[in-house]
Amino acid sequence: MDIVNETGTDEFILLGLSENPKLQVLLFHLFFLFYVSTVLGNFLLIVAVRIDSRLHHSMYFFLSNLSFLDICYTSIIVPKMLVNIALSSKNISFAGCLLQVYFYLFMGETECILLAFMAYDRYVAICHPLHYNVIMNTMSCVRMISVSWVVGCIISSLDIYFMSQLRFCGTITIDHFFCEAPSLLQLSCSDISINNIVTMVGGSILLIVPVCLILFSYVQIFVVLVKIGSRKQKAISTCVSHIAVVIIFYGTATFMYMKPRYTSTEVTDKLVSVFYTVVTPMLNPLIYSLRNKDVQRALGQMKKCITVL
Repeated sequence: MDIVNETGTDEFILLGLSENPKLQVLLFHLFFLFYVSTVLGNFLLIVAVRIDSRLHHSMYFFLSNLSFLDICYTSIIVPKMLVNIALSSKNISFAGCLLQVYFYLFMGETECILLAFMAYDRYVAICHPLHYNVIMNTMSCVRMISVSWVVGCIISSLDIYFMSQLRFCGTITIDHFFCEAPSLLQLSCSDISINNIVTMVGGSILLIVPVCLILFSYVQIFVVLVKIGSRKQKAISTCVSHIAVVIIFYGTATFMYMKPRYTSTEVTDKLVSVFYTVVTPMLNPLIYSLRNKDVQRALGQMKKCITVL
């Protein structure tokens, strides 16, 4: 409550995607379907990796962590939006809004680093196959996952700390379907120059550094694949899947957090936000499973077991 009193407001109003009642009904069913598909798809992927011993190596360890992040990421935003639509309520408390910002930044920033480590894993597997099990051992993978979570936690904590120091005067209307940091900053009646600096520095660390690691990894992979021709179709398949996820995730995140202010409309921002908060987490398990025979085999065995039961 201290934060609420210091900021001068105790709640925000989320306008959502539309004020049309008929369209809201359609959006509710659509986003509910997206959310169930996201949770179910990523959960099945986690279970498949867990129960199939042939998937017990680093690539699938990273993939199961990515699926867990996607479940958490979309769960921070979509259920609240569905409740607001169902109850015809647009209010969210100031504390609830900050918590939403913190956790979606935390999960998103962690995923940025995790995707870079996944690219490094593919680099080692293809460019240094004889040393793969030594370099990407269990302890190394645990360290990489830990680094992802710790760095994500630190940077998101800095973001939310400086955001909590801002003052929002009166009842604030947010033209969005969730509390997104850029939309929130624009509504503050305080000086947000420090927040912009923190966002740019954090964005540079989380976007530029991982992207450089990803580019380095895939340039080296490309050189090796050109030399070996088509003898490693499996390697090419896993790389294509990861590249697709990287392009979707980093492309939308860069647009939202690294673009100059006032260079896009609220409608555009909402559509991009829908894509990386709802659509992308739903697509990730499909992208990996459709091009990965090992995952398809594990999911097929799960289906047979469920059918027998």
